[in-house]
Amino acid sequence: MADPGPAAGAAGASHPGLAEVASAYQHFEPRAYLRNNYAPPRGDLSRPDGVGPWKLGCLARTFATGEVSGRTLIDIGSGPTIYQLLSACAHFEDITMTDFLEVNRRELGLWLREEPGAFDWSVYSQHVCLIEDKGESWQEKERQLRARVKRILPVDVHQPQPLGAGSGAPLPADALVSTFCLEAVSPDLASFQRALGHVTSLLRPGGHLLLIGALEESWYLAGEARLAVVPLREEDVREALVRGGYQVRDLRTYTMPAHLRTDVDDVKGIFFAWAQKAGE
Repeated sequence: MADPGPAAGAAGASHPGLAEVASAYQHFEPRAYLRNNYAPPRGDLSRPDGVGPWKLGCLARTFATGEVSGRTLIDIGSGPTIYQLLSACAHFEDITMTDFLEVNRRELGLWLREEPGAFDWSVYSQHVCLIEDKGESWQEKERQLRARVKRILPVDVHQPQPLGAGSGAPLPADALVSTFCLEAVSPDLASFQRALGHVTSLLRPGGHLLLIGALEESWYLAGEARLAVVPLREEDVREALVRGGYQVRDLRTYTMPAHLRTDVDDVKGIFFAWAQKAGE
C-alpha cells in the first residue's frame, strides 16, 4: 500500500486478545485507511524513494522471474486494496480475494464492478505497467485483474480453516499473497506464528507465499479506530517462515523516510518476503 499500514485482515476469538482485536476492527473505516495510506504523501508514486514504488517493485520483480505462477492464487486479508495483485494477475487465472470485514469486501466489490464512488487505483496501475514495461495499458491491466478475481470471501486467519468449510475457493492454492494482515490482527508474536501456520495450510506443497508487512509498528489509525499491531523485526519474520516450513527465497526491508512518518501510525519500516513451502 502506498502506506505501511496493515490491511484489516482477520480476527477470531479463540485467544483472549483476539476478541479485543475483532472488536476494534468493527470501527475500521476503509476510506479513512485509504486516505491515510494511498493519498499523498504516501500515495505519491513519483518519488523513487517512496514506499509505494518499493512495494510495487518488489512484487513486479518477483513475478517477472516466472517462478511464481499457476492457476490459483489467494490474497489473504486483502483489506480495501487491490494494488497487491496488479503484477500477479498476469500469472494466475483464478484469484480469490478475502477479508474479515464486510466493509472491506464491499469496498473491493465497488472497484471490481466499476461502480461510481469506487477508489481510483489508476495511478498504481499506471506505475505497474511502467515498471513491468510490457507495452500494456493501465486499462488493460485493470481489465485483466477484474476478470481474474473470481470471488471475494470472508477469512479468519486465527481459525485452523481460515476460509471455513465449503468456501468455493479451489484448494490448495498454487500461491498466496498477503499484505499488512497477519501482524495487524495478532495480539502477540505467538498468534502471528499460528496465523501464518493456518494460512500455510491453504497452500500446496512447493507453492509460493509473497508476504508484505509492517516492521516495528504498534498501532495505526483507520478513522476513529486505533488498531494495535504486533511489532515485528526482520528476524521475527524470517524465523516464523522457517518454522512454518518455508524456504525463504527473498527477504528485504525498507526504512520509512521521515517525510512519510505521519501521525496515522508509528511504523518504522516495511518487509517483503518471498517464501516457498516445502515440497512433498
